[in-house]
This record gives sequence, structure tokens and C-alpha cells, in this order.
Amino acid sequence: MIYEKIVTLFDSAEHADIARRNLETEGFSPAEISTITSKTLALAGDRLREPGLWRRLFGRDIQAYEATVYGKAVETGGVVLTVRVPGEDVARASAILNAHNAVDTHQRALREGLITAAAQPPVAAVPPKPATMTAGSTLQGEEVLRLAEEQLNVGKRVVQGGTTRIRRFVVETPVEAQVTLHEEHTAILRRAVTDPNFVRDVDWLEKTFEMRESAEEPVVTKSVHIAEEVVIRKEASDTVRTLRDKVRRQQVEVEKTSAEGVPTRK
Repeated sequence: MIYEKIVTLFDSAEHADIARRNLETEGFSPAEISTITSKTLALAGDRLREPGLWRRLFGRDIQAYEATVYGKAVETGGVVLTVRVPGEDVARASAILNAHNAVDTHQRALREGLITAAAQPPVAAVPPKPATMTAGSTLQGEEVLRLAEEQLNVGKRVVQGGTTRIRRFVVETPVEAQVTLHEEHTAILRRAVTDPNFVRDVDWLEKTFEMRESAEEPVVTKSVHIAEEVVIRKEASDTVRTLRDKVRRQQVEVEKTSAEGVPTRK
């Protein structure tokens, strides 16, 4: 049985999800459906537009302008959906995918000036390219050697860090202040009288005099005012960390033997 891989580009994850669900509803195996996003590729910028990347994924017939269209769409949130189907189901699967705003890479390349209409073969010679493309056909009796390549995918998780505890408490500090206290006391003075005229004014009545004495004493009161505020909040910062690791990639080595039995490698 011949199997073909259909590759479809969508500008949004929403359209890709709807297309995936409709494929599954129509009986296509979820195990044969996969999606590619900027997160799964863990790439950005010009690296997403490299033809070599998409040729490793979908085959060497990917054109440079197609790689650019794929890369720009994925970079802005687009999704590449692939599904592997038997040859007789290609038309049915393609119709489902094209019904959900699939991107026509050829037309988009024309609009963005990646290719020109004049540079293309005549329309009669080459039919318009559909939004979906097929890759990776497998014929019965063929041997397919798939080459795997690891990619470094870096995710993030939140871990519990340290704790900052803020406690308000009261401390007592000895203070002192100086104050001037006023006192009034009674003073008794005795003076000798030598003037003889005072004899005529002698008053023999008994009398009592009272004078009030006073003294100031300190009175301590306390007043409260706000000295400062302590604001407690979280501050966020971002740091860029470079992670280094090794990824594996499978390669093939073709060895042929000449008629003389001498091996040659390509």
C-alpha cells in the first residue's frame, strides 16, 4: 500500500486544531497526525526560514520560497500540520484540510514578492499548487531508512525559592529631655527697726498671714507619629541563561564495491 504524508500550513493554532479534529472525526488515525510550531522546533528568526530545516522534515523538494513562507508563518504563531494517509485517501484528507483556511504557499510567495509570476512555468504546463503538499511516499517493496535528528528543546518550570519574612515588633530606646521647673517658696526676713516713729504705729492685735508656695513638676506624655513606611511587594526580573548540551543526528554512508571488489564510499 502506498502512503503519503500531507503537509498543510495554517496561520493560527485554532484553524489547525479544527482541521485535526475533523480529520479524526472522518476516521483518520490521531497517531498519524502531528503539528509543528515554533515551540516544538525551539527555533526563531531566520533559522525558521532555512530551507535545510524544512527539507529535513518534508523532503528535498521544498523550495527556498516555501521555507520562507513556512518560517514566517510559524514564527508568528502559525502551525504546520502533517498527516500520513493511504494513497486513496489523499484527496479526501486534502479536502478536509483545505476547508479550514489552509495557506496556499505559492500564492503567498507571489504576494510577498518571494517569487514572480514571470519566473514560473506556464500555467498550462504546471497546475496551481494546492494549499496542501504530499511528501514521503512509500511503495510496497521499498526499504525506507529514516534518519533521526535530535533537537534541543528548552522548557521552563517554577521551583520554590527562598522566603522573605517581614516581622514588625516593638523596641524601647532610653531617651532624656531637660525641662526647667519653677518654684515659689516663703522667705522670712527679720530686720532691726531703729526709727522711733514706729512706736506710735504699734498694733497690738493678733494677726495671721498665709502665703501659698508653689513648685512645678514634670508631666510626661507621649505622642505617636508615622516615621516611615515599609512597602512589601514582589519584583520580577528576567535573566538569559545559555544552556549547552549535545544532540545526536543520524547520517548515512553509502559504500559501493567496484567490479574489482574495491569498496568506494560516497
